[in-house]
Amino acid sequence: MGVMYWKAVIRYGHVGKRNEISVARYLEFPKGTQIYEVIQVINSMPGTKNNCIQSICEITKSDFLHGLEQEKNNFYLQSLFQVVA
Repeated sequence: MGVMYWKAVIRYGHVGKRNEISVARYLEFPKGTQIYEVIQVINSMPGTKNNCIQSICEITKSDFLHGLEQEKNNFYLQSLFQVVA
C-alpha cells in the first residue's frame, strides 16, 4: 500500500493584535485518501483558526521530504510543538 503527500498552507492563531501566521505543512496519508479527509485532519490540528486552509495540493515525495526539513526550522512550529507536547 502506497502513500500520498500533501502540502497545505494553514492559518494559525493570533501572534499579536490582528496578526496571524500562515505556515506550510507537509502531510502524509495512505494512498486513495480524498481531499476532504485531509481537510478534516487539518481542521482538527491544534492552533488552527476557523477556515484555516489557504491552499492545499498533492505533492511528490521529494517535495514532501524537503518540506519536512523546512518545518523543522520553522520557529512558530517549534514553539507550537513544545506547547502541545
